Amino acid sequence: MPDSNFAERSEEQMSGAQVIAQALKTQDVEYIFGIVGIPVTEIAIAAQQLGIKYIGMRNEQAACYAASAIGYLTGRPGVCLVVSGPGLIHALGGMANANVNCWPLLLIGGSSERNQETMGAFQEFPQVEACRLYTKFSARPSSIEAIPFVIEKVRYLRAVRTSIYGRPGACYVDIPADFVNLQVNVNSIKYMECCMSPPVSMAETSAVRMAASVIRNAKQPLLIIGKGAAYAHAEENIKKLVEQYKLPFLPTPMGKGVVPDNHPNCVGAARSRALQFADVIVLFGARLNWILHFGLPPRYQPDVKFIQLLEELDKTAWEYPPESKWWKTLREKMKSNEAASKELASKKSLPMNYYTVFYHVQEQLPRDCFVVSEGANTMDIGRTVLQNYLPRHRLDAGTFGTMGVGLGFAIAAAMVAKDRSPGQRVICVEGDSAFGFSGMEVETICRYNLPIILLVVNNNGIYQGFDMNTWKETSKFRDPTAVVPPMCLLPNSHYEQIMTAFGGKGYFVETPEELQKSLRQSLADTTKPSLINIMIEPQATRKAQDFHWLTRSNM
Repeated sequence: MPDSNFAERSEEQMSGAQVIAQALKTQDVEYIFGIVGIPVTEIAIAAQQLGIKYIGMRNEQAACYAASAIGYLTGRPGVCLVVSGPGLIHALGGMANANVNCWPLLLIGGSSERNQETMGAFQEFPQVEACRLYTKFSARPSSIEAIPFVIEKVRYLRAVRTSIYGRPGACYVDIPADFVNLQVNVNSIKYMECCMSPPVSMAETSAVRMAASVIRNAKQPLLIIGKGAAYAHAEENIKKLVEQYKLPFLPTPMGKGVVPDNHPNCVGAARSRALQFADVIVLFGARLNWILHFGLPPRYQPDVKFIQLLEELDKTAWEYPPESKWWKTLREKMKSNEAASKELASKKSLPMNYYTVFYHVQEQLPRDCFVVSEGANTMDIGRTVLQNYLPRHRLDAGTFGTMGVGLGFAIAAAMVAKDRSPGQRVICVEGDSAFGFSGMEVETICRYNLPIILLVVNNNGIYQGFDMNTWKETSKFRDPTAVVPPMCLLPNSHYEQIMTAFGGKGYFVETPEELQKSLRQSLADTTKPSLINIMIEPQATRKAQDFHWLTRSNM
């Protein structure tokens, strides 16, 4: 007699949305960020039913930034879920940013129904083709049964594996609208085993010995620690190298914390001097791009030697003498630069300047907090003053120099903090212009009650702005579009009211005392997110630089 239970199971149906969700669950996907609508709503619901966390954002670009930050923080791709056409186009910035930063990301986009292609379907767009420029892999499954194979299959280049193997990056999977609710037999679906993390490759022994010899003979060596070292979880080995051989090191902006910023061998306060006069530079997870001035003179010596991706040094007993002339030069420059920064921070005049703000913030920051930062001077000055003590705890505009990443990154960090280190705070430091790119994500922060403190360093503009009196005089008799400088924003904007509108705490501060009090209250209150709107001198800038951060200076 036939087994009736088997017969029932063999006829059991599931939707394409459920197949997609189960394929993601099988690959250990924890988070999906997105904006639902036709045709992807059912995918988000199916994912939630399987225990995957869905975070609904207010803009696809911010959602994609958040998903890519998950890839950096966890080593497994975060997923961004978007609707067809414009929804997908809004996410292209996030894909490009992930690809340039080498962060794992999986974007899933709904698309027009297959039988309506080329007919002018709703939001019809050549999505697979458009995404190829911004991703490592872009494809549409040929059937619902093929979805798990496209998401992950060992024998072919598929999305999850491609996003984390080799040079990590973004991948795109296109889902036609008619796939989402189409029913298939449960037994027709075969899921792939979870893709393992990529293996660690080691340098050849002969290359390691040659590199060790070059460093041993250096008169002015320098280690540069990039975010690739943070992503690789190389902090213990690098710290051992720094301390065993007494070598000076310089972190890139997102390499901060791989070795703590307050380590005595950190020469971040003498960045220009260290780069300009080093004769041997070891790069750990860093690229000689614009952030490091391409490795070219005059930022570097013409005959400087670079060693990249060194895994392990020869165990020969040796250390770089801490009393050397090179160390003395670096320490003198560090002392001089730190004194100049402290002098600026100590100024009592109002409005405050950047250094005053950041020194007061630094005094109260928890050592284990995530620091997210974006903006022009806000980010550049902030990285020199706000210290990081742990790896993968600083997120900023990154290799692509992308504006608008701040709140998406902060939301991703807050999700990771809630799940892995309850009580850990996220401090998101924004310029007022940067905040404008994704300010409505404040509602997302409040909706999920995320442990985020937003600091908006407000100078009324991009690079610089006008005070209220100058603004009124400038726009008094003429059309503002003809006379107001392009860098200016509306003076004294009350960004903190965006936070209070959604139930969080908002503070408008103009003095160091108000800043200290509001930050202290925000850190003490773990029940609500907060936004501190910090007014500073509209013409405030950084201290004089030996070299501009960018090759071409700003206005």
